[in-house]
Amino acid sequence: MPRPENERPILMIRRENQPTQHVPVTKDEVLVGRDEACDISLPERQISRQHIRIYRNGDRFFVQDLDSKNGTWLNGQPLKGSVELHDGDEIQLALTTRIRYVGIGSTTPLTSEVPAYGNARLRLEHESRRVFVGDKELNPPLSLPQYRLLEMLYNNAGTICTRDMVIETVWPEAMGEGVSEQAIDALVRRLRDRLAELDPDHQYIQTVRGHGFRLENPPLS
Repeated sequence: MPRPENERPILMIRRENQPTQHVPVTKDEVLVGRDEACDISLPERQISRQHIRIYRNGDRFFVQDLDSKNGTWLNGQPLKGSVELHDGDEIQLALTTRIRYVGIGSTTPLTSEVPAYGNARLRLEHESRRVFVGDKELNPPLSLPQYRLLEMLYNNAGTICTRDMVIETVWPEAMGEGVSEQAIDALVRRLRDRLAELDPDHQYIQTVRGHGFRLENPPLS
């Protein structure tokens, strides 16, 4: 039986010159390595065929190095045996790949229920890129970066979108070159200001400290 969404950690996989992958841990054991049979296959010569495993024990998750040739580091320290993972831990495989562990609960909705789009206060028309709050349309339209950010949050309503996800969605051409924290925060502020033009009493975009951003889209009253 699939585990509830709030019991699924996420692995954020960073490789040089590659967009960050966001892989939910949906199994009690995940093998990571160069072998195509691994749950997460990383075609890098420095990575062993079976490099690490991430596994569940009760309510906790652990990482274990599988005698890899070029080693594994956890938060900068060589990984020996099995070590429990905590939210924000960084696993480095050889010198090629970094994996950030986003723990259980970090993607949990902060409200008990996410309203269906048809009954939500904020609505998007994807083809025309129009934005509505209730029966009012946002005019002038959002800029392309603002719309990309809002659409990503809207499509993931109730869960946290990381800053890496924002960069990949809003500035895909900048992947590998870096986008500053200030640029992301400025974009979020501008989008909040635009939405406040139609609904100044509700904060649609919530900042989840240390993780990213989340859309809170209440039902129509």
